Amino acid sequence: MSFSRAASVLTALLALSGLHADEGMWTFDNLPLAKIQAKYGFAPDAKWLEHVRLASLNFGGASGSFISKDGLVVTNHHVGRGWVQSVSGPGAKDYIKLGFLAKTRAEEIKIPGLVIRTLMAMENVSDKVQAAVKPGMDAKAATEARQLAFEALRTDLEKRSTGLEVRAVTLYQGGEYWLYTSKAHKDVRLVMAPEMQAAMFGGDFDNFTYPRHSLDMTFFRVYENDKPYQPLHHLAWASSPLNAGDLTFVVGHPGRTQRQETFAQMKYQRDVGFPVRIATSEARKKALYEYGKQSAEHERQVRTAITNVENGLKATYGYWAGLKDAEAFAELERKEQELRAKVAKDSKLQAEAGQSWAKIEEALKQQKPLAKDASLLNTRGSVQLMRALSLVRLIEESAKPAAQRMKGYQKDEDLAKAKASLERPVRVSENPAMDTFLLVRNLEELKAELAPEHPFRKALLDGKEPAEVAKSLLEGTKMADPALVKQLIEGGVSALAACSDPAVVAARKISPLLVALNAKLEAIQVVISEHAGRIAKARFAVYGKSLYPDATGTLRLSFGPVAGVPGLGTQIQPFTTFHGLFDRALGWGPTVENGAWAMGPRWNERKATLNLETPFNFSHKVDIIGGNSGSPVVNTKAEFVGVIFDGNITMLPGNFYYDEKVNRGGRSIPRRRNPRQVKDLP
Repeated sequence: MSFSRAASVLTALLALSGLHADEGMWTFDNLPLAKIQAKYGFAPDAKWLEHVRLASLNFGGASGSFISKDGLVVTNHHVGRGWVQSVSGPGAKDYIKLGFLAKTRAEEIKIPGLVIRTLMAMENVSDKVQAAVKPGMDAKAATEARQLAFEALRTDLEKRSTGLEVRAVTLYQGGEYWLYTSKAHKDVRLVMAPEMQAAMFGGDFDNFTYPRHSLDMTFFRVYENDKPYQPLHHLAWASSPLNAGDLTFVVGHPGRTQRQETFAQMKYQRDVGFPVRIATSEARKKALYEYGKQSAEHERQVRTAITNVENGLKATYGYWAGLKDAEAFAELERKEQELRAKVAKDSKLQAEAGQSWAKIEEALKQQKPLAKDASLLNTRGSVQLMRALSLVRLIEESAKPAAQRMKGYQKDEDLAKAKASLERPVRVSENPAMDTFLLVRNLEELKAELAPEHPFRKALLDGKEPAEVAKSLLEGTKMADPALVKQLIEGGVSALAACSDPAVVAARKISPLLVALNAKLEAIQVVISEHAGRIAKARFAVYGKSLYPDATGTLRLSFGPVAGVPGLGTQIQPFTTFHGLFDRALGWGPTVENGAWAMGPRWNERKATLNLETPFNFSHKVDIIGGNSGSPVVNTKAEFVGVIFDGNITMLPGNFYYDEKVNRGGRSIPRRRNPRQVKDLP
């Protein structure tokens, strides 16, 4: 097929599916290249795509990229903040408040536990997975057959991929099955982090807004064999300035969207899912603030946690607002009815998926009364209790025949992994007072929300007050002792039954209740997954791969031009500058709203040395969502022009639908008026 012919066909398909101009978080195997070429006069080729893919990084729920030949990595400050906090301390080591810069390679701080990944290869195994389903299988049997086949394929590839990790990836809600092979980088060191006041200038008020003036970035470095890692690809700094209207690309790992879920699923989220999630987050926010008010040191300990929960809450309220928009909600229903009408006209599709929408709706009715328990029945934020629960499950499941074990413990290698994880040395909490305070608050929430006769409340509180239970759990447990854990594992069920450790005792009581709840939820999810997969296949049959799959935390490419933002009856400019930064600080003053717009001392001290015309942040019209944080933004030359730090508040409904009029992304990292190749940090 000629390029022009392909372009015209694709344009027709896109029109049919209702996609907007620059909509889509596209997988690298299915990019709308003809559409990009037709609109912008440029489309990336295979070499370009391989380069940006291998330079991009997965931060486990966020994104980043290599930007030097010596393994220098950039991501957001809010992505790296928890890791910076983990190596911080009081006084001069408060790297969140004061910032950090390694002046030499020797001063770079190793971050225990931080693992980032490079996607090396992708393989479509959909036909092999679907072949496992035999005629006559019901929904549960079909789902299990696919899962077993998928896992077998993943395990086989991982055995053949020496030193690499293989992830099983489901796209189009079961329409496609892929294996993604990644290289894990486990020696990651902190190089530079700005002070919190600069990284989050404007605080929660400016979060998810534009114009923005935040330096939301942090630099790490990957090491291998105790030497700076030499990546196969890294992004060079842009060789020419970025201007309004220029085409940009975002390469990152959007966490999750729900655009292809059914109308019933979205309605469930609006009426049940989001209200429950918000209530839980608001309770945690309140507890963190209460603890932080006790002293400056208490505030330092919870500063990062508060920022994270506020960020999550603001995002969740934005998602929820999108589903409460009557006009948008009606359009979602209309689009579903359009698809259902097309399915009904095809006898084969109708037989396969015609009843699937009703099946999902019925499953959600069964899930609704379980929503509160699903939110509250857990280890209440206690690391010790969670560890004890894992221990109880490992010992109890190990004693059963493989066929009778619960999911995640059925194979010998599953048991071996769980055992190795529990026997590893545990970092003892540096803040036991904080752990106790938060656990008390979490148990108080449990007491307030569950009736006295509720089995889980009775099992965990046992008629006692939350403070008494929390003190017993945290002061009496030895779950941080690997020797005790190993002894219990070796002693098996009898040793577990005789153990009087308070965390183990509590875990034994709540484990069967959690298993029973999870079994109910999993049975419901099996039905939803099976019929969502059937709808996905029907959607394929109607629209083909002109659609992009929902975000799943896998690598995606989005695109769009540098553009301003509609706001307050005018247009907000696409670039902010250092001029704007100081103007906003002066306009508010240093004390309003606890100093949200105050300038850090070093900025005021060095103001005279700055070129205030330097662009600071910029806005562009791209389709992104949570998880894109830290994503590199590149130009048509595959050069680095910025890093995603968030979108505007009006793009948050993009979890469910795309609105090209208001969807914008915010980008950080100043650019030079006279660009040059950026030298690596020390």
